[in-house]
Amino acid sequence: MSSFVRRRLLQLTAATTVIASSSWAEVKDKPALFLIGDSTVRNGREDNGATGGQFGWGRMMKYYFDTSRLHVVNDAMGGTSSRSFQTSPDLWAKVVPMIRPGDYVMMAFGHNDSKGSLKGNGDETGPLTDKAGKVIEGVHSYGWYMREYIRQVRAKGAVPIVVSLIPRNRWTGDKVNRNDTDYALWAQQAAEQEKALFIPLNGMIADRYDVIGQAKVTADFFPPKEDVHPNWAGAAFNAALVIDGLTRLNTPLKKYLIRSPKVPATPDIVPPAVGEPGPSGMRPSERAPVY
Repeated sequence: MSSFVRRRLLQLTAATTVIASSSWAEVKDKPALFLIGDSTVRNGREDNGATGGQFGWGRMMKYYFDTSRLHVVNDAMGGTSSRSFQTSPDLWAKVVPMIRPGDYVMMAFGHNDSKGSLKGNGDETGPLTDKAGKVIEGVHSYGWYMREYIRQVRAKGAVPIVVSLIPRNRWTGDKVNRNDTDYALWAQQAAEQEKALFIPLNGMIADRYDVIGQAKVTADFFPPKEDVHPNWAGAAFNAALVIDGLTRLNTPLKKYLIRSPKVPATPDIVPPAVGEPGPSGMRPSERAPVY
């Protein structure tokens, strides 16, 4: 082999390496959509609700986006409030360092906040008694914690999207009970104060429930004797409305939506398989695949 041919091969090899490295970097550094919230976003801690037949709407988000261009990361955790998720060293503290400019964070809390934060949207602090009867000092309001999420997300150069909590399957007459005087209202107020994007999921679901009726909602969307955590069909129903709400917002996140999404009609996970593990402290591209 002549010296010219040898040099040419080395040049081509180097060029190919640069191109491959660049392509890898583009995939590795694609933006991420982080989901944070309670069990109505990600049910369970290991099987994601498969054992109890309960699921969160975050489980279906990956079916609506082009995941070759966008990471979809469900870092919600069952049992958390707006405060406990934020103050836990294993939850928000692990999500924040992974957020980069150009990312998105959807947040939905409220179901556990009656014992997790002060009611309202003010700036006051005060004592709160937790589920174990322990008095916790210096607790902020639900709205304060939501505003703090928004500020921290923005400080990372990412886009916060506030989503109001799903309604429980509890009714007064032929109308499902809404949260338009408490947590759904406070979520909206917090978003408006910080000029953040907002999806009024509570009202959107409630409007549809009222049309469908209590009997069918109970039979089709919830496991037996359960009025908070939907089954697979109920979570998928909620997820579709999250996306419907997203399409009404002015955000570049919409460009990653799939034109014809296909959400499985039955659960995509059954025991002993495990799904999203929750916050890992690693950027999505560094994590092991989830199913």
